[in-house]
Amino acid sequence: MSAPLSGRRAQAARNDGRILAAARDVFLADPEAPISAVAARAGVGISALYRRYDGKDGLLRALAVDGLERYVADLEAALADERDAWTAYSEFLARVVDGGSQALAQRLAGTFTVTSESTALARRAGRLAEQLFSRTVRAGALRDDITVDDVTVLLEMVMEVSLPGADGGAALRHRYLTVVLDALRPGDRLPLPGRPPAPGALAARWRARAR
Repeated sequence: MSAPLSGRRAQAARNDGRILAAARDVFLADPEAPISAVAARAGVGISALYRRYDGKDGLLRALAVDGLERYVADLEAALADERDAWTAYSEFLARVVDGGSQALAQRLAGTFTVTSESTALARRAGRLAEQLFSRTVRAGALRDDITVDDVTVLLEMVMEVSLPGADGGAALRHRYLTVVLDALRPGDRLPLPGRPPAPGALAARWRARAR
């Protein structure tokens, strides 16, 4: 059992949690928002941010890594789920929408200087997402003209829903996710026009600002 944090360290940990939560809300709404908006939302001084992060670039990177780690955890939980493929996959998508992890990470891609850590994490998330998607396809639980990148884009679209109200649009996001889930099921569906995202198109966003 780890020792409890000292008063100063506990306060710093609480500040870190508030800063990341505030940054998640601020940058999901507007990735171009200034770092001062995050400080105001978190209720901390701007100096607290600069002591912990290397300006906005460092904060965006930390936030994207946090989002990717949450996304990877959701993917691993889904892959370990031994229930039927559709239940595991649909509940995974609902958790992703609730947590906002995947949408946030993808939304921030290309807005900060990437590192070997963030690149490796993004690649791991991509591999796990493909593995989960392929398992669901093999089980016959998804229509055969959809791709894993199609699902990624659809999730980003659902996560764009944000309206004033007590839940910030959470109920509407689940409403539209249900529409998406219904459209993903095999059956008598309209054929999809056009082509899915080109291979590597989504991953290319992470290479926009490499270091």
